[in-house]
Amino acid sequence: MKAMLAKAALTSLALSTLLAGCGSHGAANTASKADPNSGSQHKLKVAASFYPMYEFARQIAGDLADVTLMVPGGVEPHDWEPTPKDMALLSKADVFVYNGIVEGWAGQAISSAGSGQRVDVEASAGLVLEAGGGEEAPDRAEHAGMDPHVWLSPVLAQREVERIRDGLSKADPGHSGDYEANAEAYMDKLQQLDADFRAALGQAKRKTFVTQHAAFGYLAREYGLTQLPISGLSPDQEPTPAQMASVVKEIKLLGISTIFFEELVDPKIAETIASETGAKTDVLNPIEGLTKDDKERGLDYIGMMKQNLSAIEKSLNT
Repeated sequence: MKAMLAKAALTSLALSTLLAGCGSHGAANTASKADPNSGSQHKLKVAASFYPMYEFARQIAGDLADVTLMVPGGVEPHDWEPTPKDMALLSKADVFVYNGIVEGWAGQAISSAGSGQRVDVEASAGLVLEAGGGEEAPDRAEHAGMDPHVWLSPVLAQREVERIRDGLSKADPGHSGDYEANAEAYMDKLQQLDADFRAALGQAKRKTFVTQHAAFGYLAREYGLTQLPISGLSPDQEPTPAQMASVVKEIKLLGISTIFFEELVDPKIAETIASETGAKTDVLNPIEGLTKDDKERGLDYIGMMKQNLSAIEKSLNT
């Protein structure tokens, strides 16, 4: 019923936005492509689906665009669905940036809030996706069962930055040089982050880490590690008793000391496994959103990735 109501809302809103918004959107897009020396004050309007896409777009755009985050901080993006207000935002955007797969709603939203002039950027397009540690519910993803968490690899994050850069340049070619320079500066930071991961994890005592949610497969592959997930790609997927028993056996065999869970997901499964194995629990952040505490501490994508590195390094060496 929820899906039906959401679909109806998207469809009805689409009709109104197509009639009322096309003219103004086209004018805005024309202004964004004007000569950068003409004095126009128009900025690109960029809608970004969830936090990593927002952060990457913000870093590339600098002060040349207004970037709006669609999925609020502290909300699990796998569960989120756009409201009519969100659809109105999307219909007026010059650029829509989304990861792909995570946003099961994106295809319908793009169609319903259609615009011949908006640039839609699927940041993970062109990347080789892998099957995750479990089955994703068919209504949660455009490609059921494929792992969407490419942004958790600093190397693949750079590929996403490149696609977003190209999307902004397409929407605003007059400032393509600025977007190129901003993207290069940010990728320098991502390259340093990659170097930090390689240096810290290359000589780790163990190579396997345990997660409650199978979100860190790309990161593990990049640095020669093995992710042992308790459950699959969907953060609220419940493991079977057989899966639980298998993970407990492996943890004891390998002498793993830490079971990782996520801030936005109930940790009860991780805590159950920890109690059965004598391990402790700790947070490994899939960086799908910023909490209020994250913001107060001044954290961003790179800061949270450094926290993840510290946590993984500690777990592999104790």
